[in-house]
Amino acid sequence: MSFTIELIISALLIFGGLFVLVGSIGLLRLQDFYVRLHAPTKATTLGLGAILIASMVFMYHMHGYVSINELLITLFLVITAPVTAHILAKAAMHHRVKLMERTRNKHLIESARIQLQPEQDNEKQEQNKEV
Repeated sequence: MSFTIELIISALLIFGGLFVLVGSIGLLRLQDFYVRLHAPTKATTLGLGAILIASMVFMYHMHGYVSINELLITLFLVITAPVTAHILAKAAMHHRVKLMERTRNKHLIESARIQLQPEQDNEKQEQNKEV
């Protein structure tokens, strides 16, 4: 294997490892659920993407083809991480998960809760109006 290929693979692995480490530390250190949600979805996705790209470069150099497995894992990760984070944040908002003291615009969160109530809450409100 040539030195430049080894250097590229090593740089991608170190870059990916550092981002995964930063995402993991952020998950532990950040104070609030909503802020904690950004660490694994942003940094870890980028870190795992770099590690998978390093794997693709290695496989291409050693075997002469790009493995479809790494491409599918990368695609699945890029698609599912933001969607999962959005669903978790929306569920936390409806369950009234505590915010940090210094959170700005708390009134906007309350208005979003009122506008986007789950169907069960809407059904209960309709039943209370009928009675």
